[in-house]
Amino acid sequence: MSYRGIHTETVNLTGHNGDSIEAYLARPQGDGPYPGVVVIHHAPGWDEWTLEVCWKLAHHGFAAISPHLYSRFGPGATDDVAARGRGFGGMSDEQVVGDAAGSARYLKQQSYSNGKAGVIGFCSGGRQVYIIACKLPDIDAAVDCWGGGVIVEDEKQLNEKRPVAPITMTPDLHCPLLGIFGNDDENPKPSEVDATEEELKRLGKTYEFHRYDGAGHGFFCWNRPNYRTEQTIDAWTKVWDFLGRHLQTPVEEPAAVL
Repeated sequence: MSYRGIHTETVNLTGHNGDSIEAYLARPQGDGPYPGVVVIHHAPGWDEWTLEVCWKLAHHGFAAISPHLYSRFGPGATDDVAARGRGFGGMSDEQVVGDAAGSARYLKQQSYSNGKAGVIGFCSGGRQVYIIACKLPDIDAAVDCWGGGVIVEDEKQLNEKRPVAPITMTPDLHCPLLGIFGNDDENPKPSEVDATEEELKRLGKTYEFHRYDGAGHGFFCWNRPNYRTEQTIDAWTKVWDFLGRHLQTPVEEPAAVL
């Protein structure tokens, strides 16, 4: 279902450690009820493309909120804040999980909520989605778009902010997981996607992976050379189907009149 009227605004919400952070909200106009989706932005930050993802979700009937994970490195223009955040090594996994929890809580507290919330993330946000899906029991569905670093081949990649390889958290994955990947990607490499799928399968988790030939990293992003129209269109249909099945409230059939 698509909605022509969309309401957008920037809000403040309570994130990790009680911090007040900015978030961008886009939702269909009207009373709902609408399922919620937390959008975890990619490493370039809270950019125009991320906001467009929120609009797209709202158009398809979801209340979408994207926490500005680099908020603590502000104030300033979003590009400058993001660059500053990356210069400090980004955010800790613990902080991102806390900000995602605050975002999901914000959505569920709204009068238009149907009580369900999922999460979708891209690039570094895809990796963070994997962690969120293992750490937050009140997330109902998760979409990992080309999240690299779920598999850690060298322990030197681990540090104070990222102390544990996400793949080791898989036993705690509690919600359905959708993975979208390009077969030409180097982070994650196809072999890493294979290893992740093997672990999900071994542990009997509910998941589905879709892989695309001729697509590399970030192939959804229209403002990048890697953008691939055909693969992107097909992958979004997979996202709508997945989120619809796991987050939309079933329509009750009217009782039969005898």
